[in-house]
Amino acid sequence: MNTLNIAKEDIINAFQFRHATKEFDATKIISDENMEFILETAHLSPSSFGFEPWHFIVVQDKELRELIKPVAWGAPAKLDTASHFVLGLSMKAPMVKHGSDYVMSMMKDVKKWPADTIEMYSKFYREFQESDFDLDTDKKLFDWSSKQTYIALGNMMTSAALVGIDSCPIEGFHQEKAEALLKEKFGVDTDKYGLSFMVAFGYRKADPANPKSRRNIEDIITWM
Repeated sequence: MNTLNIAKEDIINAFQFRHATKEFDATKIISDENMEFILETAHLSPSSFGFEPWHFIVVQDKELRELIKPVAWGAPAKLDTASHFVLGLSMKAPMVKHGSDYVMSMMKDVKKWPADTIEMYSKFYREFQESDFDLDTDKKLFDWSSKQTYIALGNMMTSAALVGIDSCPIEGFHQEKAEALLKEKFGVDTDKYGLSFMVAFGYRKADPANPKSRRNIEDIITWM
């Protein structure tokens, strides 16, 4: 594997460039190559225990996008203008609870760990859920999964910015209604998956009206 040699200035410039794009230029379409690159950064994202508790749906069908609008008050302008629109799903308790078929399959079939390693990690994972993080309800387990899925979201938006592509993360939706829609029209098993976020990708219609504002870095960093 080659040693990375990405200029720090280029990375900071990408973070300065990125903003929550409210409306995209509908005439500009992200190339397949660039969108596959963005999605691959989600694929390669880290997750707790490496269990990848996520799934991503790329919604390009215009009729399906129209169906999303009534349950997502923060999305209509993006649904109309974004080149690509992604739903970020996170696994619910039946998938990620210790001892689940999914978790065991990840260790055995994906990671291909030997039996003694699986036994050791199963013990660690159970203690993590029951003692360390007190993940004792379905809601807590879903929220934990969502934390992992947000890592992939951040990586997708950063990688997009690095190649000059805009994005907007969206939490402006009614979760119960949105998941009912996903079950009925998108074929999602909502006993296994819940909706954590939506994110739009494309090219900005106009530059942001105001410069990026943040608290002073001294207010958010403590060295000890």
